Amino acid sequence: MRLIILSIFTFSFLFLEAQEKITFYAEDGLKITADLYETNPENPYILLFHQAGSSRGEYRQIANKILKFGYNCLAVDLRAGGEVNYIQNHTALLAVQQGYSVDYLSSQKDIEAAIKWVKERSKEPVVLFGSSFSASLSLLVAKNNPDVNAVIVFSPGEFFAPGLTIQSEVKDFEKPVFAASSQRENPYVNELLSFVPPSNKTIFAPKNGGEHGAKSLWKSNPNSNEYWLALTMFFSKIKKEKARRV
Repeated sequence: MRLIILSIFTFSFLFLEAQEKITFYAEDGLKITADLYETNPENPYILLFHQAGSSRGEYRQIANKILKFGYNCLAVDLRAGGEVNYIQNHTALLAVQQGYSVDYLSSQKDIEAAIKWVKERSKEPVVLFGSSFSASLSLLVAKNNPDVNAVIVFSPGEFFAPGLTIQSEVKDFEKPVFAASSQRENPYVNELLSFVPPSNKTIFAPKNGGEHGAKSLWKSNPNSNEYWLALTMFFSKIKKEKARRV
C-alpha cells in the first residue's frame, strides 16, 4: 500500500513539475507568455487558448489531465484577456502598456505565433483548443493551416460580426472538430457549425446545465465528468484516424 501511495505521489509531482513559463513573439513584435506542460517532446501538442477576460490560468486543472491522453500542452496568454485562478495575463498587460490592439481578432496573431513556436519544437501536427472567442479564432486559423489537424472548441460564437462571420468562414471545414457548450448554448452552436460536414464534427452538451467555455471541464462544474467523457471519446477518434493514415 505504501508503494502504491508513493507511486501516485511521484506521478502527480512529475506532472506538477512539467509546467514551465515561456515566452515567444508574435509577428507584430508583442511578447507572449505561455505555460508549457511537457512530458515527452515526441508527443504531439495541444495549444490551449482562454476566453475573454481570462488567462492561461484557465487551464491549470485541464492541462494536467490532457497530458494523460498522450499530448503535451501549451497554455497561452492571448492579448485579449485578464486574470483567472490567480494567474495574471502577462501578454494582455504588456499589450496595453505598449499600445498594441487588444481586440479579439488581434489575438489571432498570438495563436499563429504559438503554432509556429511548437512547430519549431515538434514535427507533429497540432490540435487547437479554444474557449469562447478563442474557440472561434481557433476555427478560423485551423481551416487553412496545414500544421493543425484537429480543433476542440468550447462555446464558439459570432464574436467578430458583422465584419466576419464564423458560420460562413468554416463552411466545408475538413478537419475533425469537437464542439462543446452548455445545454442552453447547444442550439446556437449547432447552427453556427451547420455548414461543417457531419462526418467532421462532434457536438456535445450535457442534458442539463453546463458552463460557458473551457470552465465546463473544471471540477467546480457538476457536469464536468460528462464533458471529459465526451472529450475522451473524441481523442480516441482522432488517434484512430491518425493510425489509419499511417
